[in-house]
Amino acid sequence: MIRNTFSILNGIGIKLEKRLWENGILTWSDFIDTQEIHFISSDKKAIFDSRLSSALKELENSNARYFASAIKRREHWRLFDTFKGEAVCLDIETSGLMPDKGGYVTVVGMYDGCDYRCFVRGNGLSSENLNKELSGYKYLITFYGAAFDIPFLFRSMPGLRVDMPHFDICFGSRKLGFQGGLKKLENTMGLERDEAVKGMDGYDAVKLWEYAKNGSSEALELLKLYNKEDTVNLFGIAEVIYQRLRAQTGIEEYLR
Repeated sequence: MIRNTFSILNGIGIKLEKRLWENGILTWSDFIDTQEIHFISSDKKAIFDSRLSSALKELENSNARYFASAIKRREHWRLFDTFKGEAVCLDIETSGLMPDKGGYVTVVGMYDGCDYRCFVRGNGLSSENLNKELSGYKYLITFYGAAFDIPFLFRSMPGLRVDMPHFDICFGSRKLGFQGGLKKLENTMGLERDEAVKGMDGYDAVKLWEYAKNGSSEALELLKLYNKEDTVNLFGIAEVIYQRLRAQTGIEEYLR
Protein backbone atom coordinates (compact mmCIF):
# COMPACT_ATOMS: atom_id res chain seq x y z
CA MET A 1 0.00 0.00 0.00
CA ILE A 2 2.83 2.40 0.76
CA ARG A 3 3.95 2.59 -2.89
CA ASN A 4 0.41 3.68 -3.80
CA THR A 5 0.46 6.43 -1.17
CA PHE A 6 0.80 10.00 -2.41
CA SER A 7 -0.22 11.70 0.83
CA ILE A 8 3.49 11.57 1.60
CA LEU A 9 3.63 14.72 -0.58
CA ASN A 10 2.72 18.09 0.93
CA GLY A 11 -0.48 19.32 -0.65
CA ILE A 12 -1.75 15.91 -1.72
CA GLY A 13 -4.60 14.50 0.32
CA ILE A 14 -6.99 11.59 -0.11
CA LYS A 15 -9.00 13.22 -2.93
CA LEU A 16 -6.01 14.15 -5.05
CA GLU A 17 -4.42 10.78 -4.38
CA LYS A 18 -7.53 9.09 -5.78
CA ARG A 19 -7.46 11.39 -8.79
CA LEU A 20 -3.92 10.22 -9.52
CA TRP A 21 -5.10 6.60 -9.32
CA GLU A 22 -7.99 7.40 -11.67
CA ASN A 23 -5.44 8.68 -14.18
CA GLY A 24 -3.44 5.46 -14.06
CA ILE A 25 -0.74 6.83 -11.75
CA LEU A 26 -0.81 4.06 -9.16
CA THR A 27 2.71 3.99 -7.75
CA TRP A 28 5.57 6.34 -6.97
CA SER A 29 7.41 5.04 -10.04
CA ASP A 30 4.37 5.76 -12.21
CA PHE A 31 4.35 9.34 -10.93
CA ILE A 32 8.06 9.87 -11.59
CA ASP A 33 7.86 8.28 -15.07
CA THR A 34 4.85 10.37 -16.15
CA GLN A 35 6.21 13.40 -17.99
CA GLU A 36 3.24 15.68 -17.38
CA ILE A 37 0.27 15.56 -14.99
CA HIS A 38 -2.25 18.17 -16.14
CA PHE A 39 -3.57 18.97 -12.64
CA ILE A 40 -0.10 19.37 -11.06
CA SER A 41 2.20 22.23 -12.11
CA SER A 42 5.58 21.40 -13.60
CA ASP A 43 7.36 23.11 -10.69
CA LYS A 44 5.48 21.04 -8.13
CA LYS A 45 5.95 17.94 -10.22
CA ALA A 46 9.73 18.39 -10.08
CA ILE A 47 9.64 18.79 -6.30
CA PHE A 48 7.38 15.76 -5.92
CA ASP A 49 9.60 13.67 -8.21
CA SER A 50 12.59 14.41 -6.00
CA ARG A 51 10.66 13.58 -2.84
CA LEU A 52 9.34 10.31 -4.22
CA SER A 53 12.78 9.30 -5.53
CA SER A 54 14.16 9.77 -2.02
CA ALA A 55 11.27 7.80 -0.54
CA LEU A 56 11.85 4.94 -2.98
CA LYS A 57 15.51 4.81 -2.00
CA GLU A 58 14.65 4.75 1.71
CA LEU A 59 12.07 2.03 1.12
CA GLU A 60 14.59 -0.10 -0.78
CA ASN A 61 16.93 0.34 2.21
CA SER A 62 14.09 -0.72 4.52
CA ASN A 63 14.50 2.54 6.47
CA ALA A 64 11.22 2.52 8.40
CA ARG A 65 12.23 5.41 10.64
CA TYR A 66 12.41 7.72 7.63
CA PHE A 67 8.70 7.19 7.12
CA ALA A 68 7.84 7.84 10.76
CA SER A 69 8.16 11.55 10.01
CA ALA A 70 7.71 11.50 6.21
CA ILE A 71 4.12 10.24 6.45
CA LYS A 72 1.30 11.73 8.50
CA ARG A 73 0.82 9.65 11.65
CA ARG A 74 -2.78 8.83 10.75
CA GLU A 75 -1.46 7.16 7.58
CA HIS A 76 1.18 4.97 9.27
CA TRP A 77 -1.18 2.01 8.85
CA ARG A 78 -0.22 2.01 5.17
CA LEU A 79 3.23 0.69 6.12
CA PHE A 80 1.87 -2.43 7.83
CA ASP A 81 2.21 -4.82 4.90
CA THR A 82 5.76 -3.68 4.22
CA PHE A 83 7.08 -3.90 7.77
CA LYS A 84 4.84 -6.44 9.52
CA GLY A 85 7.68 -8.96 9.47
CA GLU A 86 9.70 -6.57 11.63
CA ALA A 87 6.84 -5.27 13.76
CA VAL A 88 6.25 -5.46 17.49
CA CYS A 89 2.98 -5.14 19.41
CA LEU A 90 3.21 -3.28 22.72
CA ASP A 91 0.88 -2.90 25.69
CA ILE A 92 1.45 -1.56 29.19
CA GLU A 93 -0.13 -1.99 32.61
CA THR A 94 0.04 0.75 35.23
CA SER A 95 -0.49 1.34 38.92
CA GLY A 96 -3.76 3.12 38.17
CA LEU A 97 -2.62 6.72 38.53
CA MET A 98 -1.14 9.10 35.95
CA PRO A 99 2.59 9.92 36.27
CA ASP A 100 1.92 13.44 37.61
CA LYS A 101 -0.10 11.84 40.43
CA GLY A 102 2.60 9.35 41.33
CA GLY A 103 1.54 6.64 38.89
CA TYR A 104 4.01 4.34 37.18
CA VAL A 105 4.28 1.50 34.68
CA THR A 106 4.04 -1.97 36.20
CA VAL A 107 4.34 -4.21 33.12
CA VAL A 108 5.35 -3.69 29.48
CA GLY A 109 4.55 -6.53 27.12
CA MET A 110 5.88 -6.97 23.58
CA TYR A 111 4.94 -9.52 20.94
CA ASP A 112 6.49 -9.87 17.48
CA GLY A 113 4.20 -12.47 15.99
CA CYS A 114 6.23 -15.36 17.43
CA ASP A 115 7.53 -14.50 20.89
CA TYR A 116 6.06 -12.60 23.82
CA ARG A 117 8.34 -10.82 26.29
CA CYS A 118 7.37 -8.81 29.33
CA PHE A 119 9.26 -6.40 31.52
CA VAL A 120 8.05 -6.03 35.11
CA ARG A 121 8.73 -3.18 37.52
CA GLY A 122 11.58 -4.28 39.73
CA ASN A 123 12.47 -7.10 37.34
CA GLY A 124 13.96 -5.84 34.09
CA LEU A 125 11.71 -2.85 33.43
CA SER A 126 13.96 0.08 32.52
CA SER A 127 14.39 2.57 29.70
CA GLU A 128 17.65 0.88 28.74
CA ASN A 129 16.08 -2.57 28.44
CA LEU A 130 13.06 -1.28 26.54
CA ASN A 131 15.27 0.67 24.14
CA LYS A 132 17.39 -2.42 23.55
CA GLU A 133 14.33 -4.56 22.84
CA LEU A 134 12.65 -1.98 20.61
CA SER A 135 15.84 -1.44 18.60
CA GLY A 136 15.30 -4.85 17.02
CA TYR A 137 12.05 -3.74 15.36
CA LYS A 138 10.96 -1.28 12.70
CA TYR A 139 7.23 -0.91 13.23
CA LEU A 140 5.05 -0.47 16.31
CA ILE A 141 1.49 -1.73 16.79
CA THR A 142 -0.69 -0.70 19.75
CA PHE A 143 -4.30 -0.16 20.70
CA TYR A 144 -4.76 3.46 21.84
CA GLY A 145 -1.03 3.57 22.42
CA ALA A 146 -0.56 6.90 20.65
CA ALA A 147 -2.85 8.53 23.22
CA PHE A 148 -2.03 6.51 26.33
CA ASP A 149 0.74 3.87 26.39
CA ILE A 150 3.51 5.79 24.63
CA PRO A 151 2.89 9.19 26.32
CA PHE A 152 2.67 7.40 29.69
CA LEU A 153 5.98 5.65 29.03
CA PHE A 154 7.67 8.88 27.97
CA ARG A 155 6.47 10.70 31.10
CA SER A 156 7.41 7.96 33.54
CA MET A 157 10.56 6.53 31.93
CA PRO A 158 13.03 9.26 30.87
CA GLY A 159 15.40 8.23 28.10
CA LEU A 160 12.96 5.99 26.28
CA ARG A 161 13.15 6.20 22.48
CA VAL A 162 10.27 5.29 20.18
CA ASP A 163 11.03 6.66 16.73
CA MET A 164 9.50 4.08 14.42
CA PRO A 165 6.20 4.25 12.48
CA HIS A 166 3.24 3.50 14.73
CA PHE A 167 0.01 1.78 13.71
CA ASP A 168 -2.55 2.54 16.43
CA ILE A 169 -5.35 0.13 15.58
CA CYS A 170 -7.76 1.94 17.90
CA PHE A 171 -7.88 4.93 15.56
CA GLY A 172 -7.71 2.70 12.49
CA SER A 173 -10.74 0.75 13.68
CA ARG A 174 -12.67 3.95 14.37
CA LYS A 175 -12.11 5.05 10.76
CA LEU A 176 -13.92 1.86 9.84
CA GLY A 177 -16.84 2.54 12.16
CA PHE A 178 -15.91 0.27 15.06
CA GLN A 179 -16.66 1.60 18.53
CA GLY A 180 -15.48 0.64 22.02
CA GLY A 181 -12.25 -0.73 23.41
CA LEU A 182 -9.97 -3.64 22.64
CA LYS A 183 -12.14 -6.26 24.35
CA LYS A 184 -15.18 -5.27 22.30
CA LEU A 185 -13.13 -5.38 19.09
CA GLU A 186 -11.84 -8.84 20.01
CA ASN A 187 -15.40 -10.05 20.54
CA THR A 188 -16.47 -8.61 17.20
CA MET A 189 -13.66 -10.51 15.49
CA GLY A 190 -14.28 -13.74 17.38
CA LEU A 191 -10.99 -13.69 19.30
CA GLU A 192 -10.96 -15.65 22.56
CA ARG A 193 -8.95 -15.00 25.71
CA ASP A 194 -7.51 -17.45 28.19
CA GLU A 195 -10.24 -18.48 30.63
CA ALA A 196 -8.08 -17.35 33.56
CA VAL A 197 -8.28 -13.69 32.48
CA LYS A 198 -11.50 -13.61 30.47
CA GLY A 199 -13.66 -10.68 31.60
CA MET A 200 -10.81 -8.87 33.35
CA ASP A 201 -10.16 -5.19 32.71
CA GLY A 202 -7.63 -2.49 33.55
CA TYR A 203 -8.98 -2.06 37.06
CA ASP A 204 -8.41 -5.76 37.72
CA ALA A 205 -4.84 -5.34 36.47
CA VAL A 206 -4.28 -2.56 39.01
CA LYS A 207 -5.60 -4.78 41.83
CA LEU A 208 -3.41 -7.68 40.71
CA TRP A 209 -0.36 -5.44 40.91
CA GLU A 210 -1.28 -4.48 44.47
CA TYR A 211 -1.51 -8.17 45.40
CA ALA A 212 1.79 -8.85 43.63
CA LYS A 213 3.52 -6.05 45.57
CA ASN A 214 2.35 -7.73 48.74
CA GLY A 215 4.08 -10.95 47.73
CA SER A 216 1.51 -12.87 45.68
CA SER A 217 3.38 -14.67 42.89
CA GLU A 218 0.04 -16.01 41.64
CA ALA A 219 -1.29 -12.46 41.18
CA LEU A 220 1.86 -11.47 39.29
CA GLU A 221 1.58 -14.43 36.92
CA LEU A 222 -2.08 -13.59 36.30
CA LEU A 223 -1.17 -9.97 35.60
CA LYS A 224 1.48 -11.07 33.10
CA LEU A 225 -1.04 -13.39 31.43
CA TYR A 226 -3.57 -10.56 31.20
CA ASN A 227 -0.96 -8.36 29.55
CA LYS A 228 0.03 -11.16 27.20
CA GLU A 229 -3.55 -11.58 26.01
CA ASP A 230 -3.81 -7.81 25.42
CA THR A 231 -0.57 -7.77 23.46
CA VAL A 232 -0.68 -10.97 21.42
CA ASN A 233 -4.19 -10.31 20.08
CA LEU A 234 -3.05 -7.01 18.57
CA PHE A 235 -1.23 -8.72 15.68
CA GLY A 236 -4.26 -10.52 14.29
CA ILE A 237 -6.47 -7.46 14.72
CA ALA A 238 -3.91 -5.26 12.97
CA GLU A 239 -3.97 -7.55 9.92
CA VAL A 240 -7.76 -7.33 9.68
CA ILE A 241 -7.89 -3.56 10.22
CA TYR A 242 -5.12 -3.00 7.67
CA GLN A 243 -6.91 -5.02 5.00
CA ARG A 244 -10.17 -3.19 5.62
CA LEU A 245 -8.52 0.24 5.61
CA ARG A 246 -6.82 -0.66 2.35
CA ALA A 247 -10.14 -1.73 0.84
CA GLN A 248 -11.71 1.51 2.08
CA THR A 249 -9.27 3.58 -0.01
CA GLY A 250 -10.59 1.97 -3.21
CA ILE A 251 -7.12 1.17 -4.54
CA GLU A 252 -8.10 -2.36 -5.54
CA GLU A 253 -10.51 -0.97 -8.11
CA TYR A 254 -7.57 0.56 -9.99
CA LEU A 255 -5.15 -2.35 -9.63
CA ARG A 256 -7.33 -4.78 -11.62
